[in-house]
Amino acid sequence: MSNKIKKLKLRLEGFNNLTKSLSFNLYDVCYAKTAQERKDYIAYIDEEYNAQRLTSILTEVTNIIGATILNIARQDYHPQGASVTMLISEQPLDKEPENPEQPGPLPEAVVAHLDKSHICVHTYPEAHPTSGICTFRADIDVSTCGKISPLRALNYLIHSFDADVCNIDYRVRGFTRDIEGVKHYIDHKITSIQNFISQDIILDYQAIDTNNYQDLLFHTKLKRTEVDLDHYLFGGSAKEKLTTKSEREKVRKRLSEEIQEIFYGRNFLQ
Repeated sequence: MSNKIKKLKLRLEGFNNLTKSLSFNLYDVCYAKTAQERKDYIAYIDEEYNAQRLTSILTEVTNIIGATILNIARQDYHPQGASVTMLISEQPLDKEPENPEQPGPLPEAVVAHLDKSHICVHTYPEAHPTSGICTFRADIDVSTCGKISPLRALNYLIHSFDADVCNIDYRVRGFTRDIEGVKHYIDHKITSIQNFISQDIILDYQAIDTNNYQDLLFHTKLKRTEVDLDHYLFGGSAKEKLTTKSEREKVRKRLSEEIQEIFYGRNFLQ
């Protein structure tokens, strides 16, 4: 007799072989004037987005898309950063889900279906050693095999991380067959990721699309348009931390340049 323990297989509800993957980077930018403030910022972010908090965020994502958590692996790192991965499965399907090209509904309004899928997040806090600029990056992947698109959780995730820059990718892979045997390579309409984001969010950002419709590849970049110093300074207001107008303008310019470099993916100043 084999010593291996045979695990029961999970019954899948429905049948849909399409894999829909939402992957994106979220960046939060901050200014910390002194070396101690930069150290404190890293400590604050590391605690604010520790593995336990990230687990809570991803748990809410599973509620929004109607999934059941099967397994959670999470880890905090030294000196900073955290990772969480969830294996999720479908919930029983009461009715056919809809994937309209519009922002996702509130969690309590969702009826959804998922086959074997996963969600994961990794965080990367860091600080420039001399300029005062600090950044926090979160890499998130939501991959579903089934009838619902992970795009329905996009608004919640952007709100949860209060991002200054977002690089968002969405891809549908594989195919599924109808009852007559015809292959279908996508099962919902999409012309732009932007159409799944609330206008309340879009109005705060500059948005650029790079889409390859033939290969079902969709990419959207978001960059916050206003640099309000009181929002970006760590440990106090702009007038408290930056006593002169010229100093405030210098920091505002530095923050704006950092956001633009991250948005365009290249360094402007060397």
